[in-house]
Amino acid sequence: MKKRVGIIFGGRSGEHEVSLRSARSVLQALDPQKYEVIQIGITLEGEWVTGENVLEALEQRQTQHLKRACLLPEPLHQHLYLREVQGDQVVLRPYTDLDVVFPVLHGTFGEDGTLQGLLELAGVAYVGAGVVASALGMDKALFKQIMQAHHLPVVEYLVFTRSEIENDRARVVEAAESLAPYPLFTKPVNLGSSVGITKCHNRTELMEGLEEAARYDRRILIERGIDRAREIEVSVLGNEQPIASIPGEVVPDEEFYSYASKYLNSGTQLLIPAPLPEALTQEIRRLAVAAYRAVDCAGMARVDFLLDPQTQEVYISEINTLPGFTEISMYPKLWEASGLPYPQLLDRLISLALERKAERDRTQYAYRREG
Repeated sequence: MKKRVGIIFGGRSGEHEVSLRSARSVLQALDPQKYEVIQIGITLEGEWVTGENVLEALEQRQTQHLKRACLLPEPLHQHLYLREVQGDQVVLRPYTDLDVVFPVLHGTFGEDGTLQGLLELAGVAYVGAGVVASALGMDKALFKQIMQAHHLPVVEYLVFTRSEIENDRARVVEAAESLAPYPLFTKPVNLGSSVGITKCHNRTELMEGLEEAARYDRRILIERGIDRAREIEVSVLGNEQPIASIPGEVVPDEEFYSYASKYLNSGTQLLIPAPLPEALTQEIRRLAVAAYRAVDCAGMARVDFLLDPQTQEVYISEINTLPGFTEISMYPKLWEASGLPYPQLLDRLISLALERKAERDRTQYAYRREG
């Protein structure tokens, strides 16, 4: 019997377009002999929609003809509901059951634990990390703190709020310049796909970078830049027993792996496997699994590293708990190079989601006194 899989994509974040590209790849690769796919789109305004050709409708931003949908935060029925307006009332009608949900969402409200919280309340099996791991993976500052607590290497950094930058910019700049020589990186704490990230070579660029990052989040990360850092990525897969792919290297066509380098330009090179000594390859794979375990990740994640070409020191940069699944994304490419083709990777992720749901269902939530 086919599994009914709800693919959720779009979302109310700066990575909406990337999500649509990821969703197209996933939808094309899922085996129709194994899965009945329900497309669930989330518009830029946050409205849930379903029906026919949802992906194309979101790409064209023409969703008027689609059915409005929702999930309820209760575990009694794993239904997707239609939300219909009848006069001055809103009526919910069951639309379809869901065996598993595959969120293909990146960034805010999709990768940060908020959607995962809804899916937990709804009692639905879902692909990927849980609430805590998703939130920690999305929050670059907290993620670094967790890495430090586990004695895993990260680049030196500072964190400031938007209000601190607006009210006392001189102090923020002074602290940043005391952290390390230029270049420095400014980043929104909660965002991905390199949105809002600036490589700052001087004070003017630093102030511009702070303003750019503050557009996307109330907390801003300032990080020491590594001269000509090599960007290494590893895909991790699994629940209780995660495994790491071979590493790959990103050689961007710009100074760093920006949004344009990832999704718009054609000059970025992906070297798979990364040209590294065997001992360093194994150490990076070990660190990837250690980072994954440290945040209690599940299902999948891509762990990104910075390699200092002068000292050969390796730093964990971040973990992406819902990595890109586009035709040029590293996560599926690394697994394909490691012997797990894209369709089988999707099968494995869905299997891991169901396995994790079964493990969750063993947990007793109500306390019952004896006697």
